[in-house]
Amino acid sequence: MIHWEKRGRIFIPDGRTPWMRTHAALPLADRLDDGTLRIYFAGRDAANRSRIGWLDTDPDDPARVIEVSREPLLDLGDRGTFDDNGMMPSCTVNTGGRKYLYYIGWNPQVTVSYRLAIGLAVSDDGGRTYRRYSKGPLLDRDRDEPFFNTAPCVLHEQDHWQMWYVSCTGWDEVQGHPEPIYHIKHAESEDGLSWRRTGNVCVDYDGFTRAIGRPWVIHTGNRYAMWFSYRGLTDYRTDPRTSYRIGYAESCDGLHWERQPDPAGLERSAEGWDSVMLAYTNVVRLPGRLYCFYNGNGFGMSGLGYAVGWDDDSEVGRVVA
Repeated sequence: MIHWEKRGRIFIPDGRTPWMRTHAALPLADRLDDGTLRIYFAGRDAANRSRIGWLDTDPDDPARVIEVSREPLLDLGDRGTFDDNGMMPSCTVNTGGRKYLYYIGWNPQVTVSYRLAIGLAVSDDGGRTYRRYSKGPLLDRDRDEPFFNTAPCVLHEQDHWQMWYVSCTGWDEVQGHPEPIYHIKHAESEDGLSWRRTGNVCVDYDGFTRAIGRPWVIHTGNRYAMWFSYRGLTDYRTDPRTSYRIGYAESCDGLHWERQPDPAGLERSAEGWDSVMLAYTNVVRLPGRLYCFYNGNGFGMSGLGYAVGWDDDSEVGRVVA
């Protein structure tokens, strides 16, 4: 079991950048070729549309911000496409000298609040710039998943690609408002582009849990470890008793998962920016270091922060503080 120590908030938008008035949602850290630790995130404009930005930090001290992007990584998709109202980063994979950035695209809807799908952007310059792989999504709702899918975490191990992603199974009426319920499912691929959904449910609902969001998976030793966000159904935006908190599961094969106790040290604070919710974890291994980047209150409105961790059995590696 990995234990964590929170180190505080790194960044929150100052409201002066038009495309990034608020939010720093879904942090995603990636080590660039020059050693810089780049953290992608989704900022929102005055119309609540999200675009992907980044900040560069010192990998030895992620709280030391070196630079923040002046422009978004990509602009919104063409009118009518799956990402014409929002883009949010989800994970990166290095493959064949390129970087794949799997991202979330979204649109507002009429009968429900929104629709999400999974897109891909590609970098040929080490992550400095990206281009869309296609105008359409890699994964979208279909015959077997009729609502939405989103928030992929992808691992490429030899010739085997695996994806763990959020799959919506319906919308419940809560106090006159439709609320989505979703769990974690699995897909596989030979090239990271064409995906076959296995239908396997990795982390499912229980008596409290009605939504399980943004899985993050690492493989080390003889196990897979997954961190995810989970919440109840009612008042989860403002009530700490039902809002997002961080869960943890382990697997021997990536398909069959066993939930473990919630990770020690990633509890909500008694007050401050992460006192109502913790969500959207991104766990990164660097030489001698293990970091967890996450969002606090308001789904990223209060900014992003980080924690450092260590594993009792040393399979992941002890953090050098």
